[in-house]
Amino acid sequence: MNHTVKVIIKCIVFVVCLALIIMGQKNISITGLTMELVGLVGLLVLLFLYNKKYQ
Repeated sequence: MNHTVKVIIKCIVFVVCLALIIMGQKNISITGLTMELVGLVGLLVLLFLYNKKYQ
């Protein structure tokens, strides 16, 4: 894949994960917690992929 396409996909994933965290905070239930955890895992995966190329 092209480098530009990878950057665009990572930006979209970042926005989706951030939206999951924000929407999860509005839900005070197990579904809200699940949404927040999925968003957090997504952000951590993006951070892992970013740091992987600098090792």
